[in-house]
Amino acid sequence: MTAPDSNLTINPDRLWDSLMEMAKIGSGVAGGNNRQTLTDADAEGRTLFQSWCEEAGMTMGLDTMGNMFARREGTEDLPPVYVGSHLDTQPTGGKYDGVLGVLGGLELVRTLNDLDVKTRHPIVVTNWTNEEGTRFAPAMLSSGVFAGIHEQDWAYGRTDAAGKTFGDELQRIGWKGDEPVGQRDMRAFFELHIEQGPILEAQGDEIGVVTHGQGLWWLQITLTGKDAHTGSTPMAMRKNAGLGMARILERVHQIAMENQPDAVGAAGHIDVYPNSRNVIPGKVVFTVDLRSPDQQKLDGMKARLEAEAPEIAADLGLGIEIETAGHFDPVTFDEDCVRAVRDAAKRLGYGHRDIVSGAGHDACWINRVAPTAMVMCPCVDGLSHNEAEEITRDWAKAGADVLLHAVLETAEIVK
Repeated sequence: MTAPDSNLTINPDRLWDSLMEMAKIGSGVAGGNNRQTLTDADAEGRTLFQSWCEEAGMTMGLDTMGNMFARREGTEDLPPVYVGSHLDTQPTGGKYDGVLGVLGGLELVRTLNDLDVKTRHPIVVTNWTNEEGTRFAPAMLSSGVFAGIHEQDWAYGRTDAAGKTFGDELQRIGWKGDEPVGQRDMRAFFELHIEQGPILEAQGDEIGVVTHGQGLWWLQITLTGKDAHTGSTPMAMRKNAGLGMARILERVHQIAMENQPDAVGAAGHIDVYPNSRNVIPGKVVFTVDLRSPDQQKLDGMKARLEAEAPEIAADLGLGIEIETAGHFDPVTFDEDCVRAVRDAAKRLGYGHRDIVSGAGHDACWINRVAPTAMVMCPCVDGLSHNEAEEITRDWAKAGADVLLHAVLETAEIVK
C-alpha cells in the first residue's frame, strides 16, 4: 500500500461548519445537544446527513436496524473501507461525541472530491443507530446486531421509559430500511472519536492511536440491613446498608488501584432506601463498573470483589446479593489498521500516543467482523456526556487528517 502525500489534508472550516450546523438539530438547554435515538430530532439529523452525502455524490444504503451507509465508489469492485460513528446523543450530550466521526468521514469524501482523488476500494461513511443506549438499552445496539452480538428481534423489542419499542419507533420516524443487517463485506473500519477522557490534553498530544478497548463487568449489588432511627439507634446495634456500600466501594477502588495500568472501578448508579435524612439505610442497590483492557485482570477483579464483598457484608450483619448486569470482553484492535493510524499521525507531524479506550464504541463490536481501529482527538478537561463538552477546531482537523490518511492507505489511492 502507498502512503498518501503529507500535504493532503481536509478542509477544517468546512468540517467545523458541518459540526455546528448539525448541532442546531436537537439543541440542548446549555449549549449541547439532546438528539436521542429514534426521536424526531434524530430523524431530522439523519435527513441532513443524507442530503450532504448525496450532494457529495454518494449513494445511501439503509438496513433494517436503521444503520446508514453512504458509499463513494472505488475504481474496482472490492470490499469497501468503512468509516463512521453515530449521530445520536445523550439527553444532555455534547456536539462532538460520535458526530465528529460521522462528519469527519463525510469531510474525508468531500476532500477527495475536491482533489479528484480516486481509490481502488469504495469508501462508505456510516451512522450507526443507537450507540448511546440512553433511550433503548444497551449501548451500541445496532452495531451489535450487525456484528451478530444481538438478535434483531430482541433489539426491536427494547423499550424506553414510556414503554415504546425500538422497532416501532424506528418505523415511526421513517428510517427502517429493507437491507438485511450484517451482510456487508468490509475491508476495514475506522472510527474517529473524541477521547472522552483527559489523557491526550494533559500530555499535549493531538492524536490518540487506540490499540485496545477496555472490557467491563457491571455487577449489581443489593445490601439488606435494617431501617432504624439515626438518632436513637446505638452504633453497635445498627445494620447500616449505607456503611456496607461505602466499605465495598472503598474495596472497589483498592482493587482497581492494585491492577494498574488502565484498570478502573467505581459505582455510578446508586439507590438508597428509604433515602430519608433521619433513617439509617436498610437497603442499598448499586452497580459497580469494573474495566480493564486485560482479560485476566478484568476477570480477576470481578472474582476478587465477588469473594470479598460478602465478607464485608457479613461483618456488618448485612444480607447481600450480587448479579451480573452487563459484560463485554476487552478489545484488541487490528495491528495493520492501528499501524495505519500511527503512521498517519507520524507522517503529518501530529503529537500522538498509544491509548486505551475507556468507553465502549461501535468499533468494539465491528472489530469482531472486520479489521478495525480508532483515532482519538482530545476534548477539553476530558469532559463528555455533558453539554459543556468541547474540542478545538485544530483538534478536529488533526483527527480528521489522520482518519483521511489511514483510510486512503487502506483504500489504496489510484495513481
